[in-house]
Amino acid sequence: RVNSFGFAFRGIWAAIKKEHNLRIHLIAAVAVTIAGVVYRLNGLEWCLVVFVSALVISLEMINTALENIVDLISPEYQVKAEFIKDVAAGAVLVAAIAAIIVGLLIFLPKIL
Repeated sequence: RVNSFGFAFRGIWAAIKKEHNLRIHLIAAVAVTIAGVVYRLNGLEWCLVVFVSALVISLEMINTALENIVDLISPEYQVKAEFIKDVAAGAVLVAAIAAIIVGLLIFLPKIL
């Protein structure tokens, strides 16, 4: 069971090294964390920021896994493979938009 954590951390690190978009999401999460400290977020605000950040990063990792599975199973172009990849990428986009909205709702009043 302990090894499972090692495998999970190895997967996180592999995704960070390979996926440019994941690194962008991580940089955004670090920036939002710094802003949260500067603007002294309350407990609920921190919960929301952590949740949406983790959601976007997790979905990006799932998207990466799905893309790799599709490429493994179907290396040649197929309409269904494209659909699977597009839908998975769309899920990340929906979460990222939600995260932006949450960020605006939390930080905009503090900035203004």
